[in-house]
Amino acid sequence: IGAVVMRTWILNGHLLDPMQGMDGIYDLLIEDGKVAEIIPADQKKEQRKKKMIKKEAIGKELMEHRIEEEIIDASGNYIMPGFLDLHVHLREPGFEEKETIETGSKAAAHGGFTGICPMPNTKPAMDSPEKIAWLIEKAEKVSKVHIYPVGAVTLLQEGKELADIEGMVKAGAMALSEDGKSVMDTFLYKKALEKAALCKIPMLAHCEDKSLVHHGVMNAGKRAKELGLLGISNAVEDVIIARDILLAKETKAQLHLCHCSTRDSVSLVKFGKELGVSVTAEVCPHHFSMSEDEIPCDDANYKMNPPLRGKEDVEMLKYGLQENIMEVISTDHAPHEAEKKKESMKTAPFGIVGLETAFPLAVTELVEKGYLTKMQLVERMSLAPAKVLRVASGTLVKGSVADLVIADFEEEYEIDPNKFVSKGKNTPFAGKKVKGRILRTMVGGKTVYQYQG
Repeated sequence: IGAVVMRTWILNGHLLDPMQGMDGIYDLLIEDGKVAEIIPADQKKEQRKKKMIKKEAIGKELMEHRIEEEIIDASGNYIMPGFLDLHVHLREPGFEEKETIETGSKAAAHGGFTGICPMPNTKPAMDSPEKIAWLIEKAEKVSKVHIYPVGAVTLLQEGKELADIEGMVKAGAMALSEDGKSVMDTFLYKKALEKAALCKIPMLAHCEDKSLVHHGVMNAGKRAKELGLLGISNAVEDVIIARDILLAKETKAQLHLCHCSTRDSVSLVKFGKELGVSVTAEVCPHHFSMSEDEIPCDDANYKMNPPLRGKEDVEMLKYGLQENIMEVISTDHAPHEAEKKKESMKTAPFGIVGLETAFPLAVTELVEKGYLTKMQLVERMSLAPAKVLRVASGTLVKGSVADLVIADFEEEYEIDPNKFVSKGKNTPFAGKKVKGRILRTMVGGKTVYQYQG
């Protein structure tokens, strides 16, 4: 007996593939981790069977082999390319009590993500080729999904000296970021953008003028005054967005703006595109799902950076996603221990989890309310981030790696943090009624998550 051929049929699913323009009922055949056939479900069963027999006959001419076959009935559900999250915090090394590569990857699979980009603000920071190599080796051993390493811009993320950018890229870094802060030395940052352009990798920019933050913990609006908390103005974000767009124009770097939260961020990104700058932008589900008005009290589960903004900001972000000005949905998954989030917003750390709530929040707030079609949602969560990262995912075209998600857009339920597989349960969406359930996540044709009910 020769090699074992692993074959999986996914039958009668509604395929959504923006790259191929496919929006209908299909059967998918997966062989040895790749998409082997995409067959319209209205094709006669006899014709489908002929394709199967012909394929076996060709294989037997080459060698005798054993076929292991699995049948998945996707009737009534949707098949989509696996989601790619450009912005997560896996916390390892240094903060394993919050999350690890293993638990974070499980949370990603639970949320329908087949690839994730861990930010480099670990301890130590991911600021050298050796550390990038370590991350890749560790991920190969424990991760359920693809890990795309992101290298720090400066050594120890101190903003004083550039890290070995070329070395990190050779070691496998797919992007650069100083996430958690901005590089405030503009000359140094310009040099980093020049190196990013030379290495043909994107800069994932956290835009925050630290001198303007001034100990703020939530949006500088009416609600902050009511709660007696210091605010963070929109200008904190907008000033650096404007700077980074202009620097990207001058350096011809590929700039991706992380977790945009303000109404003017949409206008600035639009302006940057009109200038011919290679700029893309992401919006997180919490920023398009909730405003500062919904913060009930001094509850640190509502504390994230950038903060929940005003209603006008929320509406403008939705408009930006609708018009494809902001082309990516990412999570900024930021797990913390429950004890830390029991503190006042004045002292608690910034951040909420997002990997396991992103899809249902997007379905509920964007698809159900008419801002995006289902196909557009898949594009924002799958194809567009793949283009930013320049990886061959985001589609189920014949011959591609079978990284995919099967989901029910209609199932209604309440978000329950106790069911998260992430170590972090810190979310402001506990108890929120949503639509959209991830039923199965497959990486390389293998099931890495399956909903058990």
